[in-house]
Amino acid sequence: MNFKFSTLLIFVGSFLFAQTGGGMWIPTELNEKEMKKMGMNISAKDIFNSQKASIKDAIAHFGGGCTSEVISPQGLLLTNHHCGYSQIQSHSTLQNNYLQDGFWAKSMRDELANPGLTATFIIDIQEVTSEVLTGENTTDNVIKENIKTIVNKTKKENWQEAFVKPFYKGNKYYLFITETYRDVRLVGAPPSSIGKFGSDTDNWVWPRHTGDFSLFRIYADKNNRPAEYSPENIPYKPKHFLPINIKGLEKNDFTFVFGFPGLTDEYLPASAIEQTVKTLNPAKVEVRDEALKIMDAYMKQDQNIKIKYASKYASIANYWKNMIGVNQGIKKSGAIQIKRDYEQRLLNKIREKCKTEKSERCVQYPSMIEDLNQLYQKIEHYNLAKAYFDEAIYRNSETFRIALTLSDLSKNEGQVSDEFRNRVSDYLKSLYKDYEPQVDKDVSLAVWNLYKKNVPAEFQPDNINITAEDLDTSIITGGRKINQISLIENPKLFLSQGNLKEILNADPLIQKIKAIESAYSAKASPKRISLQNKIDDLLKKYMKAQMDFMQDEKKFFPDANSTLRVTYGKVNGYAPRDAVYYDNTTYLKGVMEKYVPGDYEFDVPEKLRSLYAKKDYGVYAKNGKMPVNFIATNHTTGGNSGSPALDADGNLVGLNFDRVWEGTMSDLYYDPEISRNIMVDARYILFIIDKYANADRLIKEMKLVK
Repeated sequence: MNFKFSTLLIFVGSFLFAQTGGGMWIPTELNEKEMKKMGMNISAKDIFNSQKASIKDAIAHFGGGCTSEVISPQGLLLTNHHCGYSQIQSHSTLQNNYLQDGFWAKSMRDELANPGLTATFIIDIQEVTSEVLTGENTTDNVIKENIKTIVNKTKKENWQEAFVKPFYKGNKYYLFITETYRDVRLVGAPPSSIGKFGSDTDNWVWPRHTGDFSLFRIYADKNNRPAEYSPENIPYKPKHFLPINIKGLEKNDFTFVFGFPGLTDEYLPASAIEQTVKTLNPAKVEVRDEALKIMDAYMKQDQNIKIKYASKYASIANYWKNMIGVNQGIKKSGAIQIKRDYEQRLLNKIREKCKTEKSERCVQYPSMIEDLNQLYQKIEHYNLAKAYFDEAIYRNSETFRIALTLSDLSKNEGQVSDEFRNRVSDYLKSLYKDYEPQVDKDVSLAVWNLYKKNVPAEFQPDNINITAEDLDTSIITGGRKINQISLIENPKLFLSQGNLKEILNADPLIQKIKAIESAYSAKASPKRISLQNKIDDLLKKYMKAQMDFMQDEKKFFPDANSTLRVTYGKVNGYAPRDAVYYDNTTYLKGVMEKYVPGDYEFDVPEKLRSLYAKKDYGVYAKNGKMPVNFIATNHTTGGNSGSPALDADGNLVGLNFDRVWEGTMSDLYYDPEISRNIMVDARYILFIIDKYANADRLIKEMKLVK
């Protein structure tokens, strides 16, 4: 090999091996040396320390699905607008439309309670692999018992919780000790024309111009401990809160993101990626596409429906567009072939090593990739049935989802406790609050037709078809009352009737959904689960093989599983296609360039236009321009929404809220050339709070670093 070329490869390889290779790292196992080489000024102990205050004490799991961070000594909590969307929506009415107009509490007395909303902090993380995996042939039952023992003997306070999760496909295990606060109140949110600017058109894309943030506050009891909502609770006093850097970052500056990424599958074989791209994602996109078209048409016609369906529509649209982006990114990056080439290199190393080594792994490893390929081929039509069942019957039709719930109730009504019945009635009450029968009827019929057409006939019940009449006359849609009681109007009273099982079994729609679910459960689900269990067993070995033989080629971080992680990188633009380059920062000028008066995605509030015209940016401008969003090479995913973007000193510089569309496939394959996370610049957040909302009481709580 040519020496100069070899040297270049070593240099490029080491660069890819570092920050451009992605990674969601357990915060107790950070590579401090690498992070400092990239520009970090603080220590790993400043980021995570179980013995004294550190940055991790400012990071909270928000509602179990997003991330948030404490930004004041009075428990002020920052997260995304879309993470607080359902809370903002739940407080909105036609008279007080906080989605449209925004909300800013004038004082702590005006901050709004949100029953069920939580903020969870991580107190400690400990590896417990040796205690969980006590032998070579540890069974699932033994693992469960070992985990139970570990949790039971864990030292913690009465108000804290402990749990153990698997990592690296079950090759390692970690213990987490947590503290959950249950009184989290809405403090402030910009109008959707700022917090959701660009809406669905701009979702998952760059350049972006969105003020995707909202503010909450954690309240605690008089001892600063978690407590249910009470007017007597006081603002939480955090162990640590994040100062905010208003100088901003420049291109190539170091940054890291701290949060709770949801789910990734970075170590799947090529056959699994191929099935996702060619079969499963197209099916899911097809169902969501139908639902979104129908909902959108109704929302454009009726403002009340728009308010009711805003959160539901956003939720469905989010991963509809994500899946489209994933497919495009996988194809553009050539990820499937790259995975195949990687698998061949792995097999070559195994075979070479096993020429001289006689061990159990030399018996198991050589055939595992071909075995996985065959299993994925066998499971494909079962996975397709699951995709359609999940999307058409469970997720995108509220009517069908209610029917599934009531079907379970009808099968077990004699054994159902009053507590369970009350939980079901509470669930239905919350769901019916934003339910429009005609909208969901049209959605239900459309997604049912896709299910009937595309699910293999062997997994469907015989002679079943759902009609408009079934929906019109069902107790679920309010088409029929029993004893003058409407399920929609009074779920609790309806479900308290003595002959409930008879009532539910007499409803044709419930019976048809029961037949559909029974056919799927009997004919598709057991075989799919059996095959998936075999796949999971092999994936554990496949993961172990990669860690055994490919350490010289790549660094292994565990897949995301909604536990606390750190990802780090640098501020940088990217080239999405030939002759096109996107810079790393957008400005308020871009908001005005996209402005379309009266448009539900691109309207701009008059006050924001006025501030722009006057260039009234306060201390938050950069060279006379107002920064809005920026991008970096941090490896993020769902769950990182609301995560703080931090500078080299651990100060808040931005708020993570999205990824670029070309890089959404990073859940399956991280490509350093095009994978970028998108963040709201902290200066734009402060500008909106200060100059737009005149909420200077909140600014005074914070610590600004100039």
